[in-house]
Amino acid sequence: MSAESTHIHDILGVGIGPFGLGLAALSEPLNDVDAVFLDQRPEFRWHPGMMLEGSTIQVPFLADLVTMADPTSPYSFLNFLKERRRLYPFYIRESFYPLRAEFDEYCRWVAAQLDSLRWNRRVVSVTREDGVYTALAEVADDSGSVVATETYRARHLVLGVGTQPVLPPALQGLRRGAGPLIHTADYLENREALLESGAITIIGSGQSAAEIYRDLIDDAEDRGVRLDWVTRSPRFFPMEYTKLTLEMTSPEYTDHFRALPDELRERVGREQRTLYKGISADLVDDIHDTLYRLSRGGRQLLTNLISEAELKTAQIDPISGEYLLGFRHTALDKTFTRRSGSVVAATGYKSQVPDFLEPLGGEVRLDSRGRLDVSRHYTINDEGTIHVLNGEEHTHGVTAPDLGFGPWRASVVLAAVTGREPYPIERTIAFQTFGVPADESDAVPDAAFAFDDSKEMSHA
Repeated sequence: MSAESTHIHDILGVGIGPFGLGLAALSEPLNDVDAVFLDQRPEFRWHPGMMLEGSTIQVPFLADLVTMADPTSPYSFLNFLKERRRLYPFYIRESFYPLRAEFDEYCRWVAAQLDSLRWNRRVVSVTREDGVYTALAEVADDSGSVVATETYRARHLVLGVGTQPVLPPALQGLRRGAGPLIHTADYLENREALLESGAITIIGSGQSAAEIYRDLIDDAEDRGVRLDWVTRSPRFFPMEYTKLTLEMTSPEYTDHFRALPDELRERVGREQRTLYKGISADLVDDIHDTLYRLSRGGRQLLTNLISEAELKTAQIDPISGEYLLGFRHTALDKTFTRRSGSVVAATGYKSQVPDFLEPLGGEVRLDSRGRLDVSRHYTINDEGTIHVLNGEEHTHGVTAPDLGFGPWRASVVLAAVTGREPYPIERTIAFQTFGVPADESDAVPDAAFAFDDSKEMSHA
């Protein structure tokens, strides 16, 4: 039996996306935290299918892996720039928003420095005995073939498996036609095949849909390829980015959101998509400017932008191999069909319950819809020893996918593991009040929040 299989870590993390990587970076300097993190991929990759030239992330550089928990961390984005001799060019650039490719490079730079990361490890099961979790992981070689199995043990389990691409029901299970049928996650490797299909339909309304449309439109018009962009939203809406709205990315709003009745929380969550799934205003304007430029001289463009249209059916023409897409105009309640040589689904991502949790049975809390029932402290078991990173949008709202809130959540996890606050947790940051304010006669001037590993956040 190997030393690794008998050693008991404090933290076993499964999945190394930005949130798992951030937790690993914040754990590294702590003498009282022994952590190990596993991922089935051979290396860190962040949305490789959407690494478009010149694209930026939609949050400021402070929303890196560690800064919002520890501004002095050696794993900050600014320290990465300094080591790359790019700090002054970034300063002169006068933009808070890093290039997406540079943020990916930054994450790789952090990953290369951490000894706690294990790649090519796919966790297949997790069991628990005497308060210790045991994970069985398949080890793959460079070709992806399983060459060994390993066992890891820890007192706390952290799920950083992230979210999975989602296709509309009409496209699920549909075989590929003459051209690609893809999710945006696979865009770049299919770009040329999309253009060769003769007609492209993008379905979706957010930033990814807009970026792909902008990336394709010049080439599509030059090559005589029809490019349709269809969304069920009432308009091609920009992401709301005013400062008081951004205060919804706060502990106080998360408390308010969690306190809502289930049905109301579901509705509010859907209505809040413009807060983080809209399109950057600059990109919206750039698309219009591009269409204006391409249409100069009275040129009739091939492209179509269609809103308030929901995809209802999809099939393949047995003769041409084209996709026959049936839509319903939601405002007029009328249907129409579009032919397309290829389809790009910009329809987002969804969290799932990992199969490897099945051996834990009833220890894992699920809600009435079969989703992880995540507590205020980001745990899914009564003892507070299974933690979740970015699997709680349905319970915590807009903070779940926000890069800038990742270090705050990691600080909460590390507080639960250590019984102290290695990184001070800012519990009140908003100027506004969410929900019904307390009567002045009931106000508690020095109210503060206290953490208990197995309970919801409570007033102390």
